[in-house]
Amino acid sequence: MDFVSNFGSILLWTLWFFLFFAFMMVLFRVFGDLYGDGDVSGGAKVLWTIFIIFLPFLGLLVYLIARGSGMAERTTAKMRAMQASQEAYIRQTAGAAASPSDQIASAKALLDAGSINQSEYETLKAKALAG
Repeated sequence: MDFVSNFGSILLWTLWFFLFFAFMMVLFRVFGDLYGDGDVSGGAKVLWTIFIIFLPFLGLLVYLIARGSGMAERTTAKMRAMQASQEAYIRQTAGAAASPSDQIASAKALLDAGSINQSEYETLKAKALAG
């Protein structure tokens, strides 16, 4: 009988822990959305914060009903902007690969300047056309 009582207490404690963790996840997600949205004025952010702090369950529920549909859209837009920024940074850092015609023109300029001979020019031209 004592085992069943202890098991029930552990199960109940686990349920409360899960509910607290879920509540904290929703709370942080809502505050992240609220303060990350540039369209909401500072006064509205303060009112939402006060509402959520003093009536947390009701405040979160009302926020999710009132602004929940836009949360996914705002998150998606932020992720797309971050991805575009990352791709632009990678392109900028890696540099654009020269096209074969650019490589041949560069090799021809070196040949005309006398920096390389005809056989080296032909080798560079063959590499550019192959690559």
